[in-house]
Amino acid sequence: MKERFPDTTAYHLLKIFFMIQRIQSVWLFLAALGAFAGFGLPFFSGNIIGPDKAKAFQHLVATNNIGILLLSGLVGALALVALFLFKNRILQLRLSLAGLILSVINIILYYLQTQKFVPGEGSYNITALVTLLVPVFFILAARGINKDQKLVKSLDRLR
Repeated sequence: MKERFPDTTAYHLLKIFFMIQRIQSVWLFLAALGAFAGFGLPFFSGNIIGPDKAKAFQHLVATNNIGILLLSGLVGALALVALFLFKNRILQLRLSLAGLILSVINIILYYLQTQKFVPGEGSYNITALVTLLVPVFFILAARGINKDQKLVKSLDRLR
């Protein structure tokens, strides 16, 4: 492919097109999208007791807590970095597994933050599904990367 299209825009577009054809690229992109969506989409909504002992209605988003904010950003960044490491499958797999672990920790932090709301006066939003799907996307990406790795190993045996 490089011989036909030396360092031109067409070459780079073809390179990106072939990268997107791998299904794990789609899963990693969706994981990044879901992680970054947590910055604006509410996970939980309800009444919370403020410092003046008054109830106030509030949405729980990643920007409400510095730990959740940093972890969501890190999960999204890991997914994007892994997305562009399609030539190094071992590192891509490791980053996907790290992203999986961090996204589960992120969900645990979200749950712990929901405990600060007044019991019975709040509910999980439908947009919480976006955050809950991030680990699923990482699992699907890891499966795709693992299948690619097995295919390459089987082809190496045939040589």
